[in-house]
Amino acid sequence: MATDTVTEVFEEHRPVLMGVAYRMLGRVADAEDVVQEAWLRWSGADRSDVREPRAYLVRVTTRLALDRLRQTRARNEAYVGPWLPEPYVTDFGDAVADTAERAVLADSVSLAVLVVLESLSPLERAVFVLREAFGYPYAEIAVTLDRSEPAVRQLAGRARRHVEERRPRYEVDPAERRDLTERFLAAATEGDLDGLMSLLAPDVRLIGDSGGLASAPVRVIESADKVGRFLGGVMKKGVSEATFRFLEVNGGPAFLVLSGGKPDSVFQLDIADGRIQCVYIVRNPEKLLSLATD
Repeated sequence: MATDTVTEVFEEHRPVLMGVAYRMLGRVADAEDVVQEAWLRWSGADRSDVREPRAYLVRVTTRLALDRLRQTRARNEAYVGPWLPEPYVTDFGDAVADTAERAVLADSVSLAVLVVLESLSPLERAVFVLREAFGYPYAEIAVTLDRSEPAVRQLAGRARRHVEERRPRYEVDPAERRDLTERFLAAATEGDLDGLMSLLAPDVRLIGDSGGLASAPVRVIESADKVGRFLGGVMKKGVSEATFRFLEVNGGPAFLVLSGGKPDSVFQLDIADGRIQCVYIVRNPEKLLSLATD
């Protein structure tokens, strides 16, 4: 296989490999490292027996991600305050034309689902990602993980039950989420606390992730009154030289707050019944590096 063909084949499958690695790890930098290592394995491998490059590359990437996940679990356990995945810019574009498939991919990369996946074992997480997000057959997953097919089916069932029991039930209508996100930002920037409160569900939750490296709540805030008072304080304090940019992260609308042109925080909302059910705020500067515009 010529060098240019080797590169072209890998680049063709890079989005899938990045998707698998990110869903496994929840961090863009870690996922990129895994995909880079997969490239090194691919470029240096004897590919004469590789009949299906995509399957081979997904297998290599999954195994590398499993190794990385086992290494980083202690890091996440010692994390200061609530943990959220690193915001991952998603734009399925024309690559995913089918509405149902797009919805599955968006849901599998959502902040709410990735938080639940953190509580799975590494093997359960790998099986869930490959099966539920990408639809791989059990037999293929068994080969990838070097497990028997019955064992993989058992892992899949356990992981699916765990996720279904713990995942929040939020609507995923993109237009409604975008509308509420725009109204939320407008109320916040105008200092309209009453307008902001009108958007919140009575049992709304606010989850802030700083990793101890920025100002953010060290516990989850619950109830419209408490969340409203917290957001009111944020509005009064403001952000120096603030500008805002809408983007799609983790399969849904969000907005990036920049301070002096540098990423300060990412806000994303989950909604149901026309009200905001959860406010996610990522302020850990290490998790905002991939969003820097300079």
